[in-house]
Amino acid sequence: MLTLLSFSPNHLEFFKCNTWEVDALLQRVDRTHNIWFRCIHLRDRTAIARIVKCFDLNPSRVDMIFNRFPKGIDEDLEDCFFDNYEVLVRQIKQHDFEVACGSFVVGENFLITFETNELKILSTLINNIKKQSLDIQSWGIDYLIYYIYNDILNNYYTVFDHVARELDNLEDEVLDNSGSESTYQKIATMRQSARLGRRNLQSIQSLLAILEYQNPPWLTQSVKTLFNQELVRHIDKLSQEYQTLRLWMSELMEIQRDNIASKTSERINRLTILSSVFLPITFIAGVYGMNFKYMPELELPWSYPAVLILMALIVIGSIMYAKQQRWL
Repeated sequence: MLTLLSFSPNHLEFFKCNTWEVDALLQRVDRTHNIWFRCIHLRDRTAIARIVKCFDLNPSRVDMIFNRFPKGIDEDLEDCFFDNYEVLVRQIKQHDFEVACGSFVVGENFLITFETNELKILSTLINNIKKQSLDIQSWGIDYLIYYIYNDILNNYYTVFDHVARELDNLEDEVLDNSGSESTYQKIATMRQSARLGRRNLQSIQSLLAILEYQNPPWLTQSVKTLFNQELVRHIDKLSQEYQTLRLWMSELMEIQRDNIASKTSERINRLTILSSVFLPITFIAGVYGMNFKYMPELELPWSYPAVLILMALIVIGSIMYAKQQRWL
């Protein structure tokens, strides 16, 4: 899906089409206005090349976008500002997390977003703009970038809050020693997801440092102040929340590891006790299983039941003693 948002102080237009209609949408691009060109699930190299050419970008950007250039923020080319992103978002219906990937391409009065899978944060933002509940017409493209990164950071408050509530539930299982190995795996999975959020925070922090150093022409001083104040405040607060969650998860994982080790040790002890119970019986059976010619008791009529009774007494006595010592 392709969408085009064109805005200026006295102008706001929105267009939407399918990915194979890229040429028709590019014809509506008016470079005198601020442009947000959004591409969702676009994996056509030719179509990407047309978009790159329309916005006078370096042709090498096609490979960076199509192959998801691993560097993240590219500082070498000066035709635009380029950044790959990975954003952790919560799936409310599935009660799980999803990683949304894509690229941002920012120029003097345009923003192009290439989304490998739809980033719901951007869909919500564009709906607010269409409803005019968010006023960006009197601002430039830099204010739109600020709103996007601000919403991405706000998203992590929801993500970390969900992780905290899940950990609170798992903590009861861990402390009651009622959890299983799957409990440990759940905590480990959440820790891995939270680590992805931390990397995203670090990426945005690096972005702010680069913007401070490069001072791109599309970034006005008033919006730059918002970047350096509001976004930095969010990053600092979220980083503290992440460290708290990380410490909490580490403690729960350590306790659960001890619980699992304790249960494993208990099983091994029971198996050892059972082995010791049957060891005398095995010895008796081994003695009378030897094929010697002269074993007088074998000729006695009461020898067989006597041996069985002896074996039974050994088993019962061993089990009673183990229970008395609380080994079983």
